[in-house]
Amino acid sequence: MQTALDPHAAVVSEASGGAATLLTTADGQPLARALARSSARARRRAFLLVAPLLLFVVITFVIPIGQMLHRSMYNAGFADNMPQVSAWFQDNPPGTPIDDTAWGALAADLKAAAENRTIGIVGTRINYDVPGTRSLFTSTGRKARDGFEPPYRDALLAADAKWDNPTLWRAMRSASSAYTANFYLAALDRTRDDEGSVTMVPERQQVYVMLFKRTLGLSLLITGMTFLLGFPIAHLLATLPMRKSNLLMILVLLPFWTSLLVRTTAWMVLLQQQGVLNDIFVWLGIVGPDGRLQMIYNRTGTIIAMTHILLPFMILPLYSVMRTINPSYVRAARSLGATSWTAFRRVYFPQTLPGLGAGALLVFILAVGYYITPALVGGSTGQLISNMIAMHMTETLNWSMAAALAALLLGGVLVLYWVYDRLVGIDNLKLG
Repeated sequence: MQTALDPHAAVVSEASGGAATLLTTADGQPLARALARSSARARRRAFLLVAPLLLFVVITFVIPIGQMLHRSMYNAGFADNMPQVSAWFQDNPPGTPIDDTAWGALAADLKAAAENRTIGIVGTRINYDVPGTRSLFTSTGRKARDGFEPPYRDALLAADAKWDNPTLWRAMRSASSAYTANFYLAALDRTRDDEGSVTMVPERQQVYVMLFKRTLGLSLLITGMTFLLGFPIAHLLATLPMRKSNLLMILVLLPFWTSLLVRTTAWMVLLQQQGVLNDIFVWLGIVGPDGRLQMIYNRTGTIIAMTHILLPFMILPLYSVMRTINPSYVRAARSLGATSWTAFRRVYFPQTLPGLGAGALLVFILAVGYYITPALVGGSTGQLISNMIAMHMTETLNWSMAAALAALLLGGVLVLYWVYDRLVGIDNLKLG
């Protein structure tokens, strides 16, 4: 008996008694094998369709993040160019007195690094931990070209007395291993003492934790302000007739058509002491000519400019959700005796949570990584951790430190993303 199912119709071979023994296609192939081959072909086609996008994501996203994480734990500037003294550190545990062997290894490595023109790399690596030591290495390297005579300790101290500094030797021990977690410790304002224990750095050097807290606080504040400003705007756009709503939507989208740098510099003109806003305040008599407000190059300027720039990212997700809410729900609640506030709080607002969650997540993630706006209008009190990362990348060239700070920032965002998923659920997030 043959049943035509499709071009590869299945055939049931019947044995005596009518029992089915084999199910095949029209060309005699087992049906299970044919279905497996068809499914495999479908999967291959689907993979080939997404392969370009997957390759793009891997090259532009996954590999750079992997390199960043590797760089945050790897810096071979000292270990590769000072092999003898690095080997001494590896063979002797922390707390071992610096003996003649260590001084001799240091003298030999300084001479070799000077001849190979890598003494600057070595000094830069130690300078990350002990500022001001790069010149010590370069100056001693010039003297080491002729070689040091034993006793090497006296010869090196004669070249520069700073070589007897225990902090310097502790930094060299830390740098003797290419892989280290010390950049993460430094990113958390911590270091290691002579015994290898983790301790806090001096109070005057504690800056990174403060910047992380400031970044988190300002990002939360900006997210809250965009919600307070964006919610009524999104509600207005969602309730107006489509023709008027589309006209107002152009004003919301207008910032996307303007350069970020232009918008930021516009706020610099508006907020400066001789700017437009202060002129208006003086004209209205709110402040006197000598009492103009300082609204730029501080935290206030950062909050105002970033709130304006990120506001559309809150409005658009809210609008996309509000547009789908049936207004009859609120009317039904009011007809049953609920007040306007109760109907809004218990009927309307809960339905906007998917858009609110999406907008808050977008604004917060963008805010924690913002760089241009705080750099231009933030001043010393409005700088965020992103500005410190940029400084290490472009000025100090301490890429390992920049990578460690970026990795901690990424980890914090992922933790908040996980918390959001646990409390609200990513499946409830709607971007439009």
